[in-house]
Amino acid sequence: MYKLVSTALFVWLAVSPLPAARKPHVVAFGKWQTVKWFADTQNDAQKADAKGSDLKIRPLYVDAQLKENTTGLPHEITDRVFVVRRAYRVNDNLPGEQTKALRWRWQLGGWLQVDRLSGRVSALNLPEFDPYYSSAVWYRDYVAYRGVSDDGKKSYALVAQLGRRRPIVKKALGEVTETGDQADAASPIWQRQPTQVTFEFRGDGKVTFVVRGHSADLVSDEPEEDVPSR
Repeated sequence: MYKLVSTALFVWLAVSPLPAARKPHVVAFGKWQTVKWFADTQNDAQKADAKGSDLKIRPLYVDAQLKENTTGLPHEITDRVFVVRRAYRVNDNLPGEQTKALRWRWQLGGWLQVDRLSGRVSALNLPEFDPYYSSAVWYRDYVAYRGVSDDGKKSYALVAQLGRRRPIVKKALGEVTETGDQADAASPIWQRQPTQVTFEFRGDGKVTFVVRGHSADLVSDEPEEDVPSR
């Protein structure tokens, strides 16, 4: 009886369909193309050429299906996950404007997280990230950038970590200048051993933070006083 049950179980396992193997997703970028981008702020519009600025974009495909348009180079977080900046089009037609073709306008967006294994493309919610003023610099799963308040008046030094809602660094850096010039703030500079990031601002000096896991400490620029020997 035991041999009969064993034989039947072996035959059932042999002929039963095996679980379907997980199909790998193919994530790829398309060819680069140049489009016109118009800054969506009053100060920049006054300085910008009426023809707009050149913006290089390329499509992001998952399994040969268009998911998003992107700009700039991706940053590899792991061998499975990477992030990349998003670019998108908006309809610029005014209400009641009669045109045969829609007036599309390219805009800079936030950042996308792409998972090669699952094929999932998701938007990252970076606190106080401004599509124009913020210049994000990635290191590992950390990102440092200049943040701007919702009213566009206050500037912050921000460091965020992938997967965490709250930033690990948010330091007020004063008012945004009337010119709204990006040159007012240089791109953050990362260093390793110890992991630290430095923000430099014209007229405001610089601030440096040492990053430890989910927290960060402000590094003082004041020199240490010499202790007289006895």
